[in-house]
Amino acid sequence: MACWVLSAAALLGHFGLHLALYNRLNSLGWPRRRIKRTEKVLFVEMWLTLLAVLVFYPDVVRRMFAGTMVWSDLPWPLAVYGGVCLAAWLVFGLPWLLWRPIFRWEWADAPRRVDVVDVAKTLGRPLPRSLKCRWQSRLPMNQIFDLAVEEVLLPVPGLPKELDGYRIAHLSDIHLTGDVAPDYVRYAVDRASQWMPDMMALSGDIIDKQPCIDWLFDIFSGAKASDGCYFVLGNHDTRVVDSWQTREAMDRAGWTDLGSRVLPTTVRGVSIELIGNEHPWFARPVITQPPKKRSDDAQQTHASERPFRLAISHSPDQVFWAQRHGIELVLAGHTHGGQGRLPLVGPLLSPSFHGSRFASGDFWKPPTTMHVSRGLGGVHLLRVNCRPELSLLVLKSDGR
Repeated sequence: MACWVLSAAALLGHFGLHLALYNRLNSLGWPRRRIKRTEKVLFVEMWLTLLAVLVFYPDVVRRMFAGTMVWSDLPWPLAVYGGVCLAAWLVFGLPWLLWRPIFRWEWADAPRRVDVVDVAKTLGRPLPRSLKCRWQSRLPMNQIFDLAVEEVLLPVPGLPKELDGYRIAHLSDIHLTGDVAPDYVRYAVDRASQWMPDMMALSGDIIDKQPCIDWLFDIFSGAKASDGCYFVLGNHDTRVVDSWQTREAMDRAGWTDLGSRVLPTTVRGVSIELIGNEHPWFARPVITQPPKKRSDDAQQTHASERPFRLAISHSPDQVFWAQRHGIELVLAGHTHGGQGRLPLVGPLLSPSFHGSRFASGDFWKPPTTMHVSRGLGGVHLLRVNCRPELSLLVLKSDGR
């Protein structure tokens, strides 16, 4: 029995190790070609390793299945790699179990009201523009055009009382590839504008294919928010010839580029700093450390101590950077909610240094609240139990 358990754990550890490496590989700022080559090498190696065990150690495999193998009798290459796979449970597996959404560790208690919209039916016209998109959108359980419009009451400890009830429409991961008609994203932008937000934020991955830059003005110029519309770029935005073309097109559409910068402004009489973080694909912004509070001024308002800090970051990995810089609110995307989620277990795939820990949802890492959107689109035109998301955030004071 112990032999079976150890063998099964080692086999699962083998696949889990490669899944963990895949997730973390896609969190790096490497050039896309290098990442894709490395992915292919890891995928081939994963299966070749198992094939090599079957070919070179058939007797060991037979004894494993028969339950007669003794771990100490393993050939040293199998013993070493088996130990590595078992260690993967400690390094990656146990944290992965701990951070499952069902346990809600580090999660913020953010009630939400969800309205699911079949965008194609609502618009009365088909959305696929390519053969690939047409057949993939018809696959069972694919929710690619079932847009979840989620109004979230987001508690933000440290939120100035003047900003209680402040409304932010958060969009992310547009992924204009040409496979989907621009009407889909335009619907999301129009729906966000109809909500009459104070601010609109877009957290990166706008463009995948160069010709789609010409769509940006038509899609985004109709966005309306009383305090402005702001965006950053993500890793997929580096796939076009010159990412500045995307920035310039969004500027013409009336959006403000926050990439790698800190923008001081005033909202409802409160001084705030709007911060854009596109790391590791572009430079991080330079931020001064927050000043220490004076003990004799305990009754000062937040606004008089220092500006409230709101960051738009493409990757949720930047939450620890936000903690170090006293940023109270982070809006992020990049992970697409895992693109697919298993019942109870949640997402497996997530391009993050922390795996699927921050795949989507609302998190509290003192002093930082972070909202991670599942995004609107994706290069992979398949979403299983993971609807695309338009986030309508209502900020609420929280005395935590």
